Amino acid sequence: MRRQRRPCIVPEKLRPQGRNSSHLPAASATALIMADNNERSSQSDILRPGPAILLGTLGVVFGDIGTSPLYAIKVSLSGFPILDDEHILGVLSLLFWLLTIVVSLKYVACILRADNQGEGGILALMELAIAKLQGRKRWVYITFGLVGAALFYGDSIITPAISVMSAIEGVSIISHRLDAWVVPLSLVVLASLFAIQSRGTGAMGKLFGPIMLAWFVIIGLLGLWRTAQSPEVLRALNPWWAWQFVQDAPWDVFLLLGAIVLSVTGAEALYVDMGHFGRRAIRRAWFGLVMPGLVLAYFGQGALLLHDPAAIKNPFFLLAPKYALLPLVVLATMATIIASQSVISGAFSITRQAVQLGYWPRMRIEHTSASTEGQIYLPRVNLLLFIAVMLLILGFGSSDALAHAYGFAVTGTMLMTSLLAFMVLPRQSSGVRRFLWLLGLSVFLVIDVLLFSSNALKIPQGGWLPLGIGITIFTLMITWNRGRDRLHKALSDDTHTLPEFMQGLEEFPPARVPGTAVFMSMIYGTVPPALLHNLKHNKILHEQVLFLTVQTARVPYVPFQERYEIERIGRSCWQARATWGFKQEPNVPQMLEQMAQDIPEMNLDPLQVSYFLSRQTVLVVRKLPLIARLQRRIFAFMARNATRSTRFYKIPPNRVVEMGMQQEI
Repeated sequence: MRRQRRPCIVPEKLRPQGRNSSHLPAASATALIMADNNERSSQSDILRPGPAILLGTLGVVFGDIGTSPLYAIKVSLSGFPILDDEHILGVLSLLFWLLTIVVSLKYVACILRADNQGEGGILALMELAIAKLQGRKRWVYITFGLVGAALFYGDSIITPAISVMSAIEGVSIISHRLDAWVVPLSLVVLASLFAIQSRGTGAMGKLFGPIMLAWFVIIGLLGLWRTAQSPEVLRALNPWWAWQFVQDAPWDVFLLLGAIVLSVTGAEALYVDMGHFGRRAIRRAWFGLVMPGLVLAYFGQGALLLHDPAAIKNPFFLLAPKYALLPLVVLATMATIIASQSVISGAFSITRQAVQLGYWPRMRIEHTSASTEGQIYLPRVNLLLFIAVMLLILGFGSSDALAHAYGFAVTGTMLMTSLLAFMVLPRQSSGVRRFLWLLGLSVFLVIDVLLFSSNALKIPQGGWLPLGIGITIFTLMITWNRGRDRLHKALSDDTHTLPEFMQGLEEFPPARVPGTAVFMSMIYGTVPPALLHNLKHNKILHEQVLFLTVQTARVPYVPFQERYEIERIGRSCWQARATWGFKQEPNVPQMLEQMAQDIPEMNLDPLQVSYFLSRQTVLVVRKLPLIARLQRRIFAFMARNATRSTRFYKIPPNRVVEMGMQQEI
């Protein structure tokens, strides 16, 4: 028995490699190399963050946190019955140092170091954390990652609503007669945004960078202008004001953290989008433009309030002179659309990762760009987000009412990120450096716990919304993952070992027909049900047979030259295991083209290949406790509504034979 293997299924570290593609057909080689190069583009960007990369970083990464000045100061200071200088300076000092510690130190300086082959995000961090764990401890960290991902969906729903509404609420400064138009205009803007998602962000993306560049420059200049009029506001840079504020009213400050945290919403996006632009580009953009622009905008609002406390009704838009108010409303609306697009795209990306890692059923994924691998569109996710955002705007009616719901989702995800970072960052060092990592992460964790606890007190005022969304999605993720495990166990218990079964067929061979049969097998090394049904009912076997199992690696990308391993288990029979990264989409026909060049004796001509798939109908065992039966029914419902394997694996439908079967779990 001859065995052939690719060099490696899951590489320890993705790095640029040479390849010999001269043996491939021109079209196939070009397609494979282009796909692989697109997947690695983020790696090269880490080394060369030029002007175009920095501009793109502004447009994609900083949209969410960049629009926080629209509402953060207003929400933080609106609760004081009498607004005096101590309150303004204390809140500004807390805000500045929170921005410095949470964003600059925690995320930009530390968390960006926890990259999974250049990729970031809470699911990528989770995979790093559980890489060497087993048993109960592994499931604890999986829970942290899934809770953070589930809360991110709450953020994806609330961010478009609160951002766009806060921008359009600027029209009330022009005239109170326009107040009634805030909700309708917000609905129209966001409905238009969701309607064009299927066309992709390529064309819009070219405008994102310049618009956000103009946004940060303009809000920075407006803040600088107001700060120059009341320079005493700069005293808030002294942390003594924050400390004194805490000493005077510790409980009030604890409650206030739930509002001040709005200034750091979007910090998680810096980590999520690291794979697109690289940590160096994010750091340069943050320290070079974004943070200075945000700090000036916040201090400008503080200076305005020191001069005129009545401006608390909308301190951001009152930064501008009257003649510039309408253009600022238009610019703010465009900036909030960009912020909304960022979290919508993030929801698409995290859903695809969850599908690939086995925590969500297969979904229809459409690529909206022929050259950029990361630009995807998920119709079901887009529809659900659209419905949720529309209901949110109609239900809450203002950005102030949504602010209570916003902080819970953000701080929950930030807390889960810190907990996962404890497992990843310290083990990269030893000795004193390891101790310093643990000390620094402990400080960040204490801050995250305080922020999350403060927002947890606002559950009755709106925090129930992201909490409910998070619990629902987390439950569905766990149900799907455990249901798949139960289904795999049931199938493996009922099947034979594949090599022994095929050797037995050679002793009593069935009738052979021309061509090659590719049997998609859920479990490597076992007899797929489709083969048993084919032999039972058709009583034939193709001249050549390939058993293919598709798996997802615990890394984001697997180069195509390391995509599969194959073993010969009979005279004209092979079994193969194909592996894609969790940020890649399986393409079985493309992989078979590659396999045909490596193993010429296999007949993998697309016109000679037939794909055999098993389509399981899940049945729930009735004699189960109520909760267990309910979980299995939810899994069965999700399985019935999952995208067909043919679409997910890019298999031509006219080459597929499906064998239906029922399986109890």
